[in-house]
Amino acid sequence: MTDSQRADTVWRKSLASSTQGDCVEVASTDESVLVRDSQNPQGPRLFFSHSEWTAFLTGVRRGEVDPTGPS
Repeated sequence: MTDSQRADTVWRKSLASSTQGDCVEVASTDESVLVRDSQNPQGPRLFFSHSEWTAFLTGVRRGEVDPTGPS
């Protein structure tokens, strides 16, 4: 069983999440950081190493990530 399948994996949503449920959930495990669609919790999950996740968050905080996507 992987960390993402464990019943005790704690998933959390941003406090800024939409009331319509349009958001993702994140969980941190010993192995990785997991991301899933909150409307489909049994669906696919993205797996990031802790260093990849830290780099992503750093980019977001610096404004290097465009929330609107490609032009």
